[in-house]
Amino acid sequence: MRIATTVFLTDQTVTPVRLARSLEERGFAGLYLPEHTHIPVSRDTAAPMGGDLPEMYGRTLDPFVALAQAAAVTERLRLGTGITLVAQHDPIVLAKQVATLDHVSGGRLTLGVGYGWNVEEAADHGVDWRTRRELVRDRMALMRTLWAPEPAAYVGQYSSVQASQAHPKPAQPPRELGPGQPLHGPRTLLGGAAGPKLFAAIADHADGWLPIGGGGLTESLPVLRRVWEAAGRDPKSLQVVPYAVHPNPGKLAHYRDLGIEEVVLQLPSTDEPEILRALDTYAQYL
Repeated sequence: MRIATTVFLTDQTVTPVRLARSLEERGFAGLYLPEHTHIPVSRDTAAPMGGDLPEMYGRTLDPFVALAQAAAVTERLRLGTGITLVAQHDPIVLAKQVATLDHVSGGRLTLGVGYGWNVEEAADHGVDWRTRRELVRDRMALMRTLWAPEPAAYVGQYSSVQASQAHPKPAQPPRELGPGQPLHGPRTLLGGAAGPKLFAAIADHADGWLPIGGGGLTESLPVLRRVWEAAGRDPKSLQVVPYAVHPNPGKLAHYRDLGIEEVVLQLPSTDEPEILRALDTYAQYL
């Protein structure tokens, strides 16, 4: 099982370059970074973990810039977003950023996609909270149109693009969405809590699931697999990557028993010495 990591990198933590080099030197499989463009000070949305929202949420580095630094100083380390707030991006610009990062890294990118939790943050981007799921699906479809090998137009409910030259293309080859239906772009995992809406979206346009915390998989995985197969997807192609996990040997053994091939461990958002101590502790699971 591959052991990757995630951390809130900020302007006060270890740098992306130092962390990426330290991860690759120790044999970790990957680095995933979260995204928040900003955190409005006046907000009604509760923090996802309850209580006060930690300062690191408002200090996060841009994940694509930070991951580009990580790509430049490593050769094997996989790179990922956990997650990209697609609804808060211009999809044409985002398609270019994603394709460029996958291209320059030699196909090492995983695009983690989510719907967000901060209503006020999304509102500043003009997002209607009630339709954010549909907006994300629409923008992902536009992006995949631009990633396809031949120019094609896309007209959706929320966005459109003319048939265009759009390069570079992502380095990763297309997968099969269904018979005769290629899925273009880097590996894409949807984040979010288990439920019929999320599982239907995963089966519709993703490579798998990024379950935050990794709890409850014994019950939820069979449900997702049934939805996946009912949509005509290859049962062997479903990828489930537990994310932001606080590990112990029993938990990781349980994931292996479930057939999970990758897990993303949570690192503390802190300075370099403490990060390195955490890496040395987690090295027992490699």
